[in-house]
Amino acid sequence: MSSESALPDVWHTPAEPTPFEGGEVFLGADAGSVLDFWRYAMPDLRANTPRGLLAEFLVHRAVGAEQRNAEWESFDVLAPDGLRIEVKTSAYLQAWGQRRLSEIRFSRLRGRTWTPEGGGAAEQSYNADVYVFALHTARTHAAYDPLDIGQWRFHVASRALVEDTGQASLGLASVRRLCGEPVGYGGLAERITACGRSRPAPGTLDVPTTRRPG
Repeated sequence: MSSESALPDVWHTPAEPTPFEGGEVFLGADAGSVLDFWRYAMPDLRANTPRGLLAEFLVHRAVGAEQRNAEWESFDVLAPDGLRIEVKTSAYLQAWGQRRLSEIRFSRLRGRTWTPEGGGAAEQSYNADVYVFALHTARTHAAYDPLDIGQWRFHVASRALVEDTGQASLGLASVRRLCGEPVGYGGLAERITACGRSRPAPGTLDVPTTRRPG
């Protein structure tokens, strides 16, 4: 019997993470600081992954969320009132050269939920109360300013409206028909609250709380 197979079956629960400030240094070698790692990991906020995280951050700040969701949660932002928010991001410009502007499309509206105890769900589902479709509107690289929040527009819809489409992804024309006129960052929180008023009462949805990693 190998030493690994003899290990006891114990439930391992991680401690709550302590936020870093950036100046902490890695131990055991001259590998730099946490800030150095952040600069390495996210040097360009125009790239797809950082841009998506930036959109989540803006929604997080707009609704006054208290902490960031774990990456395996089935939705992106939890508002203080319990509203579950999914954030989808698209943009005309990418961090690479392109012959034409990108088609605006918001994907992965459904997902298979996941829990540590039960694993992954058999079927995909819509797992948020409100969906925010965040569009970065810059159409030239000369105009693109990743620090200008005014370049974002937000379409917002309730889960019921998104679920009624039966679609896993939506183009911009469909999102506009679904959501109506977009709002800027200043009107985002109010629009999310308005769309969230129709959410089902707690306990009426049989939806696991987390999404399968990856």
